[in-house]
Amino acid sequence: MRPISTALVVIILSSGSIFGQTDSRAVVEAGAGSPEIIHLQVPVGAPLPVVLDQEVRIRNTGQPIHGKIAEPVFAFDKLVVPAGSEVTGSVTRIAGVSALKRTMAALDSNFSPTRDIEIVFDQLILPGGRRVPLRTQVAPASQGVLQFATAPEPKSEGKGKKQNAAVKLATEKVDEKKQEINQEWETAKKQVAAPGKLHRLKRMAIAELPIHPQYIDAGTRFNAELLDALDFGTEESQPEKLRLVGTAPAAGSVVHALLKTPLNSSSTPRGADVDAVMTVPLLTDNQLILPEGTMLKGSVQQVRPARRLHRNGNLRIIFHEVVPPNLVERKVEASLEGVEAKSDQNLSLDSEGGAKATTPKTRYMTTGISLGIAAFSSDDLLNRTLDGASGYHLIGLAVSALSRSRAFAIGFGVYGAGMSVFKHFLSRGQEVVYPKDTVMAIGFGSRVPGSAKSPVQ
Repeated sequence: MRPISTALVVIILSSGSIFGQTDSRAVVEAGAGSPEIIHLQVPVGAPLPVVLDQEVRIRNTGQPIHGKIAEPVFAFDKLVVPAGSEVTGSVTRIAGVSALKRTMAALDSNFSPTRDIEIVFDQLILPGGRRVPLRTQVAPASQGVLQFATAPEPKSEGKGKKQNAAVKLATEKVDEKKQEINQEWETAKKQVAAPGKLHRLKRMAIAELPIHPQYIDAGTRFNAELLDALDFGTEESQPEKLRLVGTAPAAGSVVHALLKTPLNSSSTPRGADVDAVMTVPLLTDNQLILPEGTMLKGSVQQVRPARRLHRNGNLRIIFHEVVPPNLVERKVEASLEGVEAKSDQNLSLDSEGGAKATTPKTRYMTTGISLGIAAFSSDDLLNRTLDGASGYHLIGLAVSALSRSRAFAIGFGVYGAGMSVFKHFLSRGQEVVYPKDTVMAIGFGSRVPGSAKSPVQ
């Protein structure tokens, strides 16, 4: 018979809440001589972070795929799948290309449009050689980097010196944790050696050919969502080590988490519920505070969709509850300290963890070039060719070079300039989008004195 867990005893003693006035010594006494049995399991739906360690040229279904676990995987407080563990799988489907997609690609002189590829990973190879069968559903992961929020703005002097000192201390702790997370991120990326410059140039040149093969680059990341749980048995844990599980994290604590609720500034309403799950346990002085699998519950605090005239969207979320496995929730105050984003998202976080899509300044240069080509045209071959390239890439370039009609070539140039102005200045701006399983760093405690409080007190 399984021994009664410490957590269960505490719930009985405190009338249904482990977060009441229960003396922490009662936890130890209640569990004295009765170690907690921890079931180490990676549950169904958990995404294994996989990065390809070899370039794959797509040829046919059934061809093998090889990768590595990019980040360590935990169960409760134990490391069960170290970073660098190998995974193997195969290509299961190569999708066809619609007539519309093929036509649009051909107009851009691309006669080998990208096909959608489906893969599976079916085996995990742990250090030491143990092989674990997998059933997974694989989806592309963000190829971005972890971007951190800006530092909190200093408060004016003479207003709450003690509070300022507390915030300064918390900020210092956050900065230390950011450096630690950055180091872990860099270590994860080193699981795969980056291709050299010559190799990248070669692949770029091949991709510009009208007919070219399709590759999946080494370093491409995927989320392999488990369709069956991974069971790593059980371990005993002494009550003393678990006595602080579920207590409030200290201000300045930062945890790793995956977003479970997709968010989009164009469609997510203000006040919408937001869930994230911790992927790495939080420990303080070797005491477990929050285990892996702890849920963080929050809401959308502010949201504004993108608008015309290229005005971008913004989105701010806060977290106000933590729910450790098999325990009741506790009220907290937490917000984004960092979020994974691709460079083309142009995403920035402010001092309160709010996200805003920004517009790159290069839009002025690219639009200016298009306008210049259209405005300073002449009847010579070079300018006709430039006009055509500005309007419709290589197809426009070829047609304009062969055409003897200056008006025809200028038409391409005017079209290109007009599209550039519309795209960069008149169209709808960019939305803030957080897909499911977006990697986040979430910090506890008020980031700025006087910042918005949790709606749940």
